[in-house]
Amino acid sequence: MIPPDTKSWTWVLERPCPECGFDASVCAASSVSGLLRDNARSWIWLMEGGKIHAGRPTPTTWSSLEYACHVRDVCRIFDARIALMLMRDTPKFANWDQDETAVKDNYEGQDPVVVVGDLVAAAGDLANRLDLVTGGDWLRPGLRGDGASFTVDSIARHMIHDPIHHLWDVTTALR
Repeated sequence: MIPPDTKSWTWVLERPCPECGFDASVCAASSVSGLLRDNARSWIWLMEGGKIHAGRPTPTTWSSLEYACHVRDVCRIFDARIALMLMRDTPKFANWDQDETAVKDNYEGQDPVVVVGDLVAAAGDLANRLDLVTGGDWLRPGLRGDGASFTVDSIARHMIHDPIHHLWDVTTALR
């Protein structure tokens, strides 16, 4: 949820999230790979405890399975985006409609064991890519379809909010 005082995507980079508390403004991009791996281990723990399943708690709130699918896809998409940023000069990324993807890919019908396995693999791939970024490569730019500009540093710190926030969403709903 975007805080009501801003319409910009950059709020995630500027202040703590009012819901999950993650603060990308004090997060070093070089720490994102470790945060990804920790986050993926938490999804394994939830899956092993039977907490990843279909069934929305409310009609407008994703199920834990849908959140897991989304986090998997975030890792895949941002791995590809960062790879392009490291290989090409200022690539432009197509817009990604997350809700459309959830319906089109039938998130609710997927197997939780497969999803969490794929999430862990995708998080590992992205973490491994980020572990290789050094020096000036953190400043390589990329553009979203809407023209918003990122660097590898800012896209990594922006991206990690999603897995952290959605883990918070799922674990908060379980309390």
